[in-house]
Amino acid sequence: MSGGNLRWTSAASAGLRGEVRVPGDKSISHRSIMLAAIAEGTSRITGFLEGEDTRATARAFAQMGVRIEAPRDNERIVHGVGLHGLKDPATTIDCGNAGTGMRLLTGLLAGQEFGTTLVGDASLSKRPMRRVIDPLSKMGARIDSQAGGLPPLHVRGGALHGISYELPVASAQVKSALLLAGLYAQGETHVIEPHPTRDYTERMLSAFGWPIEFGEGWAKLNGKHALRAVDIDVPADFSSAAFFIVAASVIPNSELMIKDVGMNPRRIGLLHVLRAMGADVREANAREVGGERVSDLIVRSALLKGIDVPVVHVPDMIDEFPILFVAAALAKGTTRVTGAAELRVKESDRIAVMAAGLRALGASIEETSDGAIIHGGKLSGGIVDSAGDHRCAMSFAVAGAVASSPVTIPDCANVATSFPGFSELANDAGLRLSA
Repeated sequence: MSGGNLRWTSAASAGLRGEVRVPGDKSISHRSIMLAAIAEGTSRITGFLEGEDTRATARAFAQMGVRIEAPRDNERIVHGVGLHGLKDPATTIDCGNAGTGMRLLTGLLAGQEFGTTLVGDASLSKRPMRRVIDPLSKMGARIDSQAGGLPPLHVRGGALHGISYELPVASAQVKSALLLAGLYAQGETHVIEPHPTRDYTERMLSAFGWPIEFGEGWAKLNGKHALRAVDIDVPADFSSAAFFIVAASVIPNSELMIKDVGMNPRRIGLLHVLRAMGADVREANAREVGGERVSDLIVRSALLKGIDVPVVHVPDMIDEFPILFVAAALAKGTTRVTGAAELRVKESDRIAVMAAGLRALGASIEETSDGAIIHGGKLSGGIVDSAGDHRCAMSFAVAGAVASSPVTIPDCANVATSFPGFSELANDAGLRLSA
């Protein structure tokens, strides 16, 4: 993944104060566009993430004949075409950097009566798709890929049948792809996970009126029903809030409120881990919005201690490990991460990228095949390589706020894929980030 020429320098912060509202949840934004597009009727989506990944998903459905209006930023009006109303796109569909978009689209397109080619950027073209291709093929889909199951993918729609499938690796994206294919399948689609993962797709299918049963580590549905349009208010993205939660925890003299954060139980593994490390994070104004738990989070600086990260939390914080590495590098004692091999096949090899970057800042980290051993201490300044990975870049920006001298991070343009406006919001809260 290339992050262009944008370069950040992060200098020591005197503390974070006030309130911030991070952008809408990326996972929910993707899914809201997809389900609204194949629902009957018109859905209004507020809080939509204006990121490159989610816009790519919206463009994909526009290519397939769905009228999507954007009356203002962070809002979409989707005129659904029904389960069988999508049209054959005239050209390939470009998913950009969106692994979620490509994997979920592959499942949804498997049930169409036309063929579609999905392409992505240089980073997405290296990400494994065999994990969705294999089970979808068992359902009757015909999917051609490059060697090793890499994109581009050519998905030829066909008659699908439901299957019972045990995921070899816990993945909300793979589970969601199978459930979306199951909408078009004859009979029951039953997905069983080795560990419970995020249940956004299940909750949203239910909100759109599709009969679905799900619980801890399983979901099942029958095909051939209909989705009914609903309005969706997308909560603030916990993965984006994570950078501010850790920053306010590790930067002395901080007290920060993060507003309207989505608190889906399958999403907040990082919060459990940080509290075990000694973080001071309180919830306020807890409520439910569109079937999802939402709270304001009040974070005060605290002295963190190293822990062995419980494996049970790993699937629920897989996107938050880059910023956890920063927290661990500043904690007292040793933090051990295991069971997180999935990090090696994200937008970058996040274990390698974070370990190398934090070592360049003076941290002591040992990589393992599925995690790392991080010895806490102090950080110095320097230049780090984020490998064009948006989450690594933002994590190093937080590291710079507590380092003894400035930290320079080249290749930051891809932060816009998940968190447009990060540097402005961070500076408003008290970080010292300059381009």
